Amino acid sequence: MFEKLGHAIAHRSKAIFLLSVTLVLLFGTLGTQVFSRFDSGGYSDPNSDSAKVFEYLEDTFGVKDPAVVITLESSQGSVDNEATVAAATSLESNLRNESSAENVISYWSAGRNPAFKSTDGTSAYIFVYLKSDDFTEIDSLGGYYQDKYEGTFQNERIRVAGGAVFANAINGRIQDDLKLSEAISIPLTFIMLVLVFGALVASAMPLVIGVTAILGTFFGLYLLTLVTDVSIFALNLTTGLGLGLGIDYALLIVNRFREEIARGISREDAIVNTLRSAGKTVFYSGLTVVLTLISLAFFPMNFLKSMGYAGAIVVALAVVGALIPLPALLMMLGEKVNKGVVRKSGLAPKEDGGWASLSRFVMKRPIPVVAFSLIVLGLMIAPLNNVKFSQVDSRVLPASDPAYQASAFIEEKFPGQEGNPIEIIFPNAGNQIESVNEYAAKLAQVKDIVRVGTPDVKGEAVRLIAVHSMAPRTPEAQDLINRIRAIDSPIEVLVGGIAADYADTQDGIAQTLPWVFLWIAITVLVLLFLFTGSVLLPIKAIILNFASLAATIGVLTLIFIEGKFTFLVGDFIQTGSLDTSTLVLIAVVAFGLSMDYEVFLLSRIKEEHDAGKSNVESVALGLQKSARIITAAAFILAIVFAAFIISGVTSIKSMGFGIAFAILLDATLIRALLVPALMRLFGDWNWWAPKALRRFQINH
Repeated sequence: MFEKLGHAIAHRSKAIFLLSVTLVLLFGTLGTQVFSRFDSGGYSDPNSDSAKVFEYLEDTFGVKDPAVVITLESSQGSVDNEATVAAATSLESNLRNESSAENVISYWSAGRNPAFKSTDGTSAYIFVYLKSDDFTEIDSLGGYYQDKYEGTFQNERIRVAGGAVFANAINGRIQDDLKLSEAISIPLTFIMLVLVFGALVASAMPLVIGVTAILGTFFGLYLLTLVTDVSIFALNLTTGLGLGLGIDYALLIVNRFREEIARGISREDAIVNTLRSAGKTVFYSGLTVVLTLISLAFFPMNFLKSMGYAGAIVVALAVVGALIPLPALLMMLGEKVNKGVVRKSGLAPKEDGGWASLSRFVMKRPIPVVAFSLIVLGLMIAPLNNVKFSQVDSRVLPASDPAYQASAFIEEKFPGQEGNPIEIIFPNAGNQIESVNEYAAKLAQVKDIVRVGTPDVKGEAVRLIAVHSMAPRTPEAQDLINRIRAIDSPIEVLVGGIAADYADTQDGIAQTLPWVFLWIAITVLVLLFLFTGSVLLPIKAIILNFASLAATIGVLTLIFIEGKFTFLVGDFIQTGSLDTSTLVLIAVVAFGLSMDYEVFLLSRIKEEHDAGKSNVESVALGLQKSARIITAAAFILAIVFAAFIISGVTSIKSMGFGIAFAILLDATLIRALLVPALMRLFGDWNWWAPKALRRFQINH
């Protein structure tokens, strides 16, 4: 297959390259429409009890969450002061006159309900409900209300919070941070590419793959937004993986092409040989990463589904870019790929050198090296004892952000989460109000419940609200929901609201993770066996990758939970927990990229082994020919993701650091030390497989 592709590209290189460029520009132009269609949510499980409650609230009770939550702090010391009341009435009138506002309710217009007043009586709520249910419009309106009303109104201090405001704040920051991170990472990446490739022309080759993957993915995501919601966070993953894999695959293809050209053969033969070897490696490496990332689509949450879709698309297109337009361009360039020499030693890899010497050094002392490596990994894994999970809330924003400050003010001043109550629905209790009242009495006795409302009956359904005292997206809130759901009731009860949504989401992730692990383990075992013909090497790869992930999560715990070594990531609001969805994303992406490098390394080792080299020599020469590429690719990819550390959004910051750290750990401690040491210990068992299975392996 790869030989035929090589010949086809060699015979029609100009037409193929021009067609590729045309398609990429077309898809890129159409794909730019996706930027206004992203969703900042997607953390909920749509199949949960809390999702059913939301449907009841919207369809049966006509209830919507306030999109904008405003607090008015009295300059007179009391929200009941005459001047404050006049200002509040005027402000509420202005809000009601907004064309986007469907309804406005406040402490003053709701009969001075004490639940809408702060504990010290100096501040009170104004809730704004919007007409629109379109996410893009709600996002925009969040920014509009914040810009217009945040500050001072008739001498009273106004703070603006709520879901729409948070969405606008986080989306705006992510898009701005993305521009800044790219402004930093792209020049640094180009400098690194020039040094690694040793020539200006060659260093531009990753752009062919990166641009193909990124612009093509934008178009793919745009098509997805026509049928489902797509998370704004998919932008960061798309650009990170697109640039990173563009570099990885370009290094592999271009270096192999250079090797072939240096042998004095024709361009066509060089292209064919490159695709037969490096092209096959890229294909199976990409397939492994795609199958790993698609596991994110198993989760019920749209945030993770979006990452799975974006990751699979961008990796698949990076493979396409590496196998079609890049070889076509190389065919046209030929020896000119080495023009603009900057570093002569970067033009051709050595057959034997430093990496081979390192691997021989390691293989002479395999047991001490393994022991040392395991001790280092153990120290990194140790902080896992303190790991704690939560979900994204306003605290992912910087402390200087007005949206965070407004949310923090509400948490400090008000007795409970009035804007985020626990919503309880009795679907068939219209004629059983006594049972509902008995349940409400039990609910009022639950610790951390501030107040319980009166039942609201609509046909057969009954609604009951309970206001609690803690932030809704926290482990403490999850425990509260579990205690509420444990209350005995003779009638059917559905528990919803923000806290229940959080609990259901955590449960959804926990229930899906075993299936994700099983999928990844099976696909990796099968693909690596087909690629290497070994039973032992795939098992070793999975164990080492999980150990590397555990170490990465341990270091994230050390920084983002325990607050140590925070100078590595900059300022953030320490919540004492890690965002579950972001952590799952880090784990799956890092695992996929680790398998990418595993395939790179094993491909060259197997090539040497199949050529008749001994186990030790095949490892040494395979490492010599691949480790330079792996290390360079890993370091550059780490720069791409590390640029996200500058983000003001903590979840993006942790994602950038986590993936960058996992990549560097994998390319150094794992690939440079543990892999050669273990392969020395295993000896010829590295290549063992039952006779019945050998016929399934791919011939290299």
